[in-house]
Amino acid sequence: MRLRFLGIIPNTPGNESPTMWVDEDTGDLLIQSYKATDEEVAACQAVGSIPGHGTDVPDHETIIRLPKVMRQFLPNDEGTRG
Repeated sequence: MRLRFLGIIPNTPGNESPTMWVDEDTGDLLIQSYKATDEEVAACQAVGSIPGHGTDVPDHETIIRLPKVMRQFLPNDEGTRG
């Protein structure tokens, strides 16, 4: 796996820093961020996604909250910051 660091939320303490990487081989993003609260997960489930699709979050998935300031690090289709 070839990861490239994209960015870290500015001015956060040493061990609690939302961070983003991109897998150079697949283009997938790896995101360290805040876990969504039970209330936020319930709100996502209430809104749903597409008709007929379940709203339960499988054990191998999670919902995270990505701070707005981190959107600057999201790469575009060419793999550069957006």
